[in-house]
Amino acid sequence: MKHVDLAIIGGGPAGLCAAISAASSGAKVLLIDRNKYLGGQLIKQTHMFFGSEKQYASTRGINIAKILLNDLMKFSDNVEIMTEATVLGVYEDGVISIDHNGKYIKVNPKAMLISTGASEKVLAFPNNDLPGIYGAGAVQTLMNVYGIKPGKKVLMVGAGNIGLIVSYQLMQAGVEVEAIIDAAPRIGGYLVHASKIRRMGVPILTGYTVKEAVGNQYLERVIIWKLDQHWNPIEGTEIEFDVDIMCISVGLTPLTELIMQAGCDMKYIPELGGLVPIRDVNYQTTKKGIYVAGDVSGVEEASSAMVEGYLAGLCASKGIGYEHQQFEEIRQDYLEQLKALRSGTVGDKIRSGISKIVREVI
Repeated sequence: MKHVDLAIIGGGPAGLCAAISAASSGAKVLLIDRNKYLGGQLIKQTHMFFGSEKQYASTRGINIAKILLNDLMKFSDNVEIMTEATVLGVYEDGVISIDHNGKYIKVNPKAMLISTGASEKVLAFPNNDLPGIYGAGAVQTLMNVYGIKPGKKVLMVGAGNIGLIVSYQLMQAGVEVEAIIDAAPRIGGYLVHASKIRRMGVPILTGYTVKEAVGNQYLERVIIWKLDQHWNPIEGTEIEFDVDIMCISVGLTPLTELIMQAGCDMKYIPELGGLVPIRDVNYQTTKKGIYVAGDVSGVEEASSAMVEGYLAGLCASKGIGYEHQQFEEIRQDYLEQLKALRSGTVGDKIRSGISKIVREVI
């Protein structure tokens, strides 16, 4: 049995920042991630971030991952990193079981922080399992991590920020983007991204969805059709695209299996992506000693996930007796950063969702 102060499950933006906060507070941290490289979505993202200087605005995601890793290594005496390690279970007695390189390991932390992120949503349509149909994250992994061009011509499904950004990255890689479609009546992403795409001659068709994928051994064509105001397909409005790639970017769902296994109270909040844990203002769930941060507690942008990670790591450390010397000052700064990131009409949905799960004290 391995004993640590704080076990952090998930080494993406939230997990890395939580580890930095906790280690800088004096806690001994075990950071666990199932992937070979830490950084999660950051290592796939070549675009520059929005936000403020504190969230690394105008810095590319791949470089932010490197910055965070360098910051974490400043506290290397307090940090143990376990990559290519899959957490198998979180049990009622607080023990975590891990498969690490074929070895079964049990860890008993004083507290744990779950930052497992989110998985991509899929669409149901005929032949949706044909080779050549990808989620946006898979396309980013192929191009930006492994340098593999996924195909020649693509239809992007989803006009949110990720759909727009990945479309631009595909064009940079030499892939022809035939069109971007979205079932919603209007573009969901930032207009600055949409305008860049349109200036490059790519049509964005709102109010359309996929009717059918066509192909024998792999994707050859995609048929789309228009939706009416009640989201029902309209016969006779079909459009065909000759493409060998369909990239689906229709949102994310929090990866909460471990949180549910641990017995934390959950609630379905559409604004946050689905089923999420009820928590308090310190990011502690209804199970004492189990904290959450990032997309697993509600899908947002990576900038918010990083700030949540810093905040949750700070609070989790204090909960087990390692209070940062500037705890109140730093905590207030993180809260102000989140408030700014969630401000305005863009943040209405997120603020509404969070108000339904956050309690002052649990």
